[in-house]
Amino acid sequence: MTGKTRTLPALAEKIRNGYRISRADLDEWKDLFLHSDVEELLDEAGKLQKRFCGNLVDLCSIINGRSGRCSEDCKYCAQAKCNHTGVDEYGFLPREQIFAAAEANEKAGVNRFSIVTAGRALKGREFDEAIAAYQEMHARLHIDLCASMGFLDAEQFRRLREAGVTSYHHNIETSRRYFPRICTTHTFEDKIRTIRIAQQEGLCVCSGGIIGMGEDWDDRFDMAITLAELGIESIPINALMPIPGTPLEHRPRISAEDVLRTFGIFRFLNPTANIRLAAGRAILPGTGATVLGRGASASITGDMLTTAGAATIARDKQMLRELGLTNRREDAVFPQVLVEEYEASLSPEC
Repeated sequence: MTGKTRTLPALAEKIRNGYRISRADLDEWKDLFLHSDVEELLDEAGKLQKRFCGNLVDLCSIINGRSGRCSEDCKYCAQAKCNHTGVDEYGFLPREQIFAAAEANEKAGVNRFSIVTAGRALKGREFDEAIAAYQEMHARLHIDLCASMGFLDAEQFRRLREAGVTSYHHNIETSRRYFPRICTTHTFEDKIRTIRIAQQEGLCVCSGGIIGMGEDWDDRFDMAITLAELGIESIPINALMPIPGTPLEHRPRISAEDVLRTFGIFRFLNPTANIRLAAGRAILPGTGATVLGRGASASITGDMLTTAGAATIARDKQMLRELGLTNRREDAVFPQVLVEEYEASLSPEC
């Protein structure tokens, strides 16, 4: 593709017809992505999204199932014990509290609910408590279940799947090159290994990262291509919201234009994935309205782990309606509908 044909519309059409940008040919397209008008980039990303995701938007929510005292030294994180953020610290939450949160999110129309725990890995008695919580949610609710519990092994992933969990969240955070500048207590390869084990055990993996930590555009391209190579089906993109008490507390906030451009690029490099609005939505106009349907086909809704969410579930659902998008559980009424028929109609994507 040369000369006048090297345009975003021509590239988008090529991708719709089956072409995928690989690591080997990424350099051919970087200038186009970085120097095109961001609105044109989002418009073409929206056409790709329409082709591969339709008008459906996946809403997920999370609960901070165990908070603080984490042994890892991630420089962005409020929960690392080496950072001094004053975050709440507590062990694994009671099962009834987790169930109540999941039930409330289901009633509000959220598609997926995840327990997220601080620490290198959830183990022992607390992992058993998590399994019991998932078993109860799976038996009594219809909301899809996700987990984010660090570096688990194959047997733990198997137990999660048997308890009703279908997705596992494990961010790679940034590029392979930049990762050692963000964390030294585990490696990028540790992340990749865990993702592959989860996939081998039959779980859909949700993995993305954080932008605005000091990385450059090459790092963002590398992260996007790595996720494509791993076959990741759900990609959360977080914009750093610097937290006092962390080593990144004085980082200037990334610009809204750079966040929007990142979403557009990630859609081109991962055209069939659910690309998910996550932390940092407050940076964007309309808390993300400018990118939903134009690159982003999913969103975390409600509160984040250690900060209040930019929008409530009700406001997010109203935003989707105004944009002509559909939350895929919006019209489901439980238990009046036949659950088997409803679940069979859902997209298999995470």
